[in-house]
Amino acid sequence: MTDWLCRVTINTSMDYDKTEIAATYNQARDHGPEFLRQWMDIVDANVESKSVRTILDLGCGTGRFTEGLAGRFNATVVGVDPSHKMLAEARSQQTHPRVFYTRGSGEFLPLKTNSVDVVFMSMVFHHFTDAPAVAQECNRVLRPGGRLCLRTGSREKIPAYPYVPYFPGSVRILEQQLPSIRFQCKVFEGASFKVLFAGEVTQQIAANFTAYADKVALRADSVLVRLEDKEFDAGMAMLRAQKPPGPVVEPIDFVVFAK
Repeated sequence: MTDWLCRVTINTSMDYDKTEIAATYNQARDHGPEFLRQWMDIVDANVESKSVRTILDLGCGTGRFTEGLAGRFNATVVGVDPSHKMLAEARSQQTHPRVFYTRGSGEFLPLKTNSVDVVFMSMVFHHFTDAPAVAQECNRVLRPGGRLCLRTGSREKIPAYPYVPYFPGSVRILEQQLPSIRFQCKVFEGASFKVLFAGEVTQQIAANFTAYADKVALRADSVLVRLEDKEFDAGMAMLRAQKPPGPVVEPIDFVVFAK
């Protein structure tokens, strides 16, 4: 067993293993090298890069950020996720020798105390069944002076998400699923974290609406997969009829905490 890994039980809210999301997740969420570079630059600007040796990618899914983190920081990156299917996809595409994947949940991290320098979380907060427990676990595994980077969705941003106008039923699901950014910050502050930065990042997710519609059609999304087929098909018809110029962008909340 490595110096960061320990054995724990697993708890999760949405069971991705009961869906087929993993099979098309990478295709739907691959926004190109510039997208990855943008996020690596943002993380790099908010951590002590020279002292980063080990990173936890919590809720790593299929590993779309995991290898990028390992490459940018020349660090060991541990990807943790509760889904067998998502981890299988991640492992099938693994190339970096310092990337490791292990099954676990945020509420019960399979890591030793004071074992990582950075915790990175992408679009996973809304899946936690006990967010305060996750925050306490992150505090436990982070070394003193470590950083926690939260890339997340929030209730405030729902009207700005590009698929929302075409799938009205998604609003109800998103409102039930996404907490406010203030709540998310308070959860980590309750675990003795200090907010160093909180802002909004605009990211490009498709070159045009045709490409965007092709991604949405894969339904590799925990909200879209919950819509009735009839509503999803109607929304796709409206989306494919759209031909506005320019790229498709969306806002993402980004918060950096210090231990």
